[in-house]
Amino acid sequence: MQKDVVVQMSDSTEATPIAHLVQLANQFKSQVYFEMDDKKVNAKSIMGMMSLVLSAGSHVTVVAEGQDEDEAVDALEKFLTA
Repeated sequence: MQKDVVVQMSDSTEATPIAHLVQLANQFKSQVYFEMDDKKVNAKSIMGMMSLVLSAGSHVTVVAEGQDEDEAVDALEKFLTA
């Protein structure tokens, strides 16, 4: 499953929200990736996520593959748009 999301959280380039995002992604059994521009990074990797430079207004595609992919995409979308 995949879904295009427009990031709406503030201070998203700060380490703390990114760390929370990685912790959230790690709660799911599915493989979870973020695609932005021509990059695809593992959402469960703090270094990968830091390399994306998410900021308010950024367009990102959340991709999840596995048994709980729907729940993973929904939870990450809610986090990014909160």
